[in-house]
Amino acid sequence: MTAEEFDRRFDDGEDVSEYLDWSSARRPGQEPKRVNVDFPAWVVTGLDKEASRLGVTRQALIKIWIAERLEKV
Repeated sequence: MTAEEFDRRFDDGEDVSEYLDWSSARRPGQEPKRVNVDFPAWVVTGLDKEASRLGVTRQALIKIWIAERLEKV
């Protein structure tokens, strides 16, 4: 199938998933990168309380807060 044919089928709303190799799909700029940060115990306690209140993990809470802050930059 040509790229033009693929594009036409996609634009027409056809299911083109059978033509894609999802095992190699990547989201540019979304690759995880590990970062280690040391916090005082009182910060960790506060994070855990807020994460519990919101029903998310500590890691998820930190990611949300940092992402929200960076959106404003």
